Amino acid sequence: MANFKFDIQSIFTEPIVRVSSNLLPHTFRGDRRRALDISSKMSQIIDHMGELSAVAQKLSKPVTSSQKLRMVENQTVYVMADINGCDGDVVIGLLKVGAKNLYLFDNVGDTRKVDQAPCILDFYIHETRQRTGLGKRIFDFMLAEENWIPVKCTVDRPSEKLLKFLKKYYGLETIIPQTNKFVLYEGFFEKDGTKDKCMEIDRAGA
Repeated sequence: MANFKFDIQSIFTEPIVRVSSNLLPHTFRGDRRRALDISSKMSQIIDHMGELSAVAQKLSKPVTSSQKLRMVENQTVYVMADINGCDGDVVIGLLKVGAKNLYLFDNVGDTRKVDQAPCILDFYIHETRQRTGLGKRIFDFMLAEENWIPVKCTVDRPSEKLLKFLKKYYGLETIIPQTNKFVLYEGFFEKDGTKDKCMEIDRAGA
């Protein structure tokens, strides 16, 4: 769990908050002075949780940081906290998503350009709170907010834990092989029983 020297109750008026490039929770209400204070605190929270996620995944550097979030308009970070819990007020989870233009292989090996594909970019629940259903709780919250369904999501460099999570809770198992670092599942290109009309190209782009 992540403790901070400042009061996080003013930030987490709900257990899960959605944060975009302005670094303010979606529940924020207040003036400019309060916005500056809250965004500064949220920046510290996101940076720390991003570092914990990188350590857990054995990455050389964090995937998620407040600086990166500020620079990108179409990415969102969901942050989960436990307020008034047995361990006090702590931050326990982070999930970063976004939309990217990708070149992907479909089920028969044809290359397709997919514009603004839903992407899972970073996912972390503190080790002391794993296997308690909290991961599914924040993931379901994200799906509802983004209006996504799991099979239509791509996943950037997923860990083995994340692959097992997606299989257990969402039945995602059969992977469509890709040459990039993204994972997508059988059904990604299906739409109402027919193939999506994605642009087919001769070869994958960079």
